[in-house]
Amino acid sequence: MTMTEHDDPDDGERADGAARSGRLAPPEWLTLTLRANPGPVPKAAAVRAAIGIATPLAVGVAIGDSASGALVAIGALGAVFGDTADAYRLRVLNIAVPQIVGAIGLALGSWQFGHGWSAVALLTVVALVAGMISTIGAVASASGLNLLLMAVIGAGLPMPSPWWRAPMLTLLGAGFVLLLALLAWPARSRIPERVAVADAYDATADLLASAGTAEWETARAEVTLTLNHAYDLLLGRRAVAPGRSRGMSRLVALLNSVGPLVEAATAVQAEDRSVGERDVAAVREIAAAVRGGTVPADVPAPAAATDPADRAVVAAIAHARETLAGAYRTPDRIGRPGALPERVAAGARNLLVSAESWRYGLRLTLCIGVAQALVSVVDVPRSYWVPLTVTFVLKPDFGSVFSRALLRALGTAAGLVVAGVILEFVPRGWWEVPVVVVLAAALPILSRRGYGYQTAVITPLILILSDLLGHQGVGLLAPRLVDSLIGCAIVLVAGYVLWPESWHTRVGARLATAIEDTAQYIECAFDERTDQAARARTRRRIYRDLSDVRTEFQRALGEPPPAGARAAAWWPLIVAVERVIDTGTAAAVRTAHGAPPPSPEAAAHMAAELRVLAASMRTGEPPARSAEPAEDPVDALTDVRREVRSARTMLDGPAGAEDASRS
Repeated sequence: MTMTEHDDPDDGERADGAARSGRLAPPEWLTLTLRANPGPVPKAAAVRAAIGIATPLAVGVAIGDSASGALVAIGALGAVFGDTADAYRLRVLNIAVPQIVGAIGLALGSWQFGHGWSAVALLTVVALVAGMISTIGAVASASGLNLLLMAVIGAGLPMPSPWWRAPMLTLLGAGFVLLLALLAWPARSRIPERVAVADAYDATADLLASAGTAEWETARAEVTLTLNHAYDLLLGRRAVAPGRSRGMSRLVALLNSVGPLVEAATAVQAEDRSVGERDVAAVREIAAAVRGGTVPADVPAPAAATDPADRAVVAAIAHARETLAGAYRTPDRIGRPGALPERVAAGARNLLVSAESWRYGLRLTLCIGVAQALVSVVDVPRSYWVPLTVTFVLKPDFGSVFSRALLRALGTAAGLVVAGVILEFVPRGWWEVPVVVVLAAALPILSRRGYGYQTAVITPLILILSDLLGHQGVGLLAPRLVDSLIGCAIVLVAGYVLWPESWHTRVGARLATAIEDTAQYIECAFDERTDQAARARTRRRIYRDLSDVRTEFQRALGEPPPAGARAAAWWPLIVAVERVIDTGTAAAVRTAHGAPPPSPEAAAHMAAELRVLAASMRTGEPPARSAEPAEDPVDALTDVRREVRSARTMLDGPAGAEDASRS
């Protein structure tokens, strides 16, 4: 990616911050933390949330059993958080699995309600299990959260007898939301997957149009996001689909055909020039055809291209059109998932030997143990809110722990103001139903804006539902704030300050992974014996690597000093690494379309140099000196060598080495 320091999207804000340095202004990391995330309004999800949560409450009021209605609504509330997938089969997994695990947690917690130290021991063990399984993947992370969350609620609130009644009621609420989420499945089967692939083509058309302009970086980031989303959707869909589907195989082939288009765009951008409007329009036409399930009309063949990058664009467009028309069978480069028992066994093995899973499990165990022991010794009203806060905040895979603790405190304070008005002035019974409708509809909308906004709306919602079980009214609003602040303090001390990894960023490690995959890509691209599918998979990993680098960088910027400042120091090297990756891609594309290839020795030397650079990023030591050729040849790798040397220069100096070692 060709970038300059002026491409940093936060430069303007830093300049504004410098201008405000003479007067009182919030620090930049706090501004980033409080900023609302932009995005479309999820109208369908808001309607499902309003109906799914308010309907059980209305039924409970109608039959005179508000407590049971509240339990069903609590189950629906958990399902609303899982209603985030586009593909319908994935909605079943995302909603059903975490809620079933949560029902088990509720049964375990209810079993130890009022048992003091035995409840402390149980929740500590549950926290270890929940923390470890949270590192497996998105569904496992939601399941771990629900397991601990519902165990804490069961151990802190009295549940109706017999023991199975409360878990069954929560599952009933989750099942109702799942039913609402699947209503359109017969009419919209495979439409979400098709839209995701079409979005990838539209984003690629924008990338082609931005080549040679200042909009390239923004378009490049958008392509990475849409590709990640589309591959996640299709791979997840195939993982739960019975047998091979011809339609899904065609969508996979179409998505694979985006890769050559992105590579061709990168080659044109490396030459700092634009792509013809006709080529951009052709890609948009393919996107429209994929979205509508049609085949674009034949168009006259483009004029013969003489430049290798232009030939790459023409060939990539022709390849995509042939794939769409079914005239060309693209190899299945992403592979089929293994059998479910094999995947479960592999996941269990990785879980038990993973240092990350044990480290997070122990952090969560320590914080929950401290929280539950504290409320067992000190008489805290509605004490389950303390470990509940710990459970919500201590989720590193959901973002910065420090930022979540801060946003939790601020969001809770704002939510308590709303809850106080509702509990004081809204009569119990039917009048609460429209209030719950409004809050439930706002939940999926504000959840996408940020954690603090989510907390501000979920706090009054949970208080209304829990008040139907405990009947303690507005008197516990102030203790509720105190409990949340205690929970946030426990997380910040026992789950953040005491762990050295909290003071470091993983930007360097993410960059090193991207450089290592680039070295492998260079080897694949210039080795005629390499399977092209292997090259495509390696390039796909690089897309994911770049996305991980940006995500980790943005997460770290939200940390207070010194972690946030150390993360910001990585920005010039991130730019340098992206240039290395893009010049390597451009070299491979030009070679594949007629440019003279480098010698095998030059490609091997370049891959070795990249691995040395990656090792330096991991250790914080200056890059080791390697034997340089007497005279650099002028070949396809000339630009790559220049960018690698630029990156080495940044790591060679004392300041660069110091930043790397601290991060």
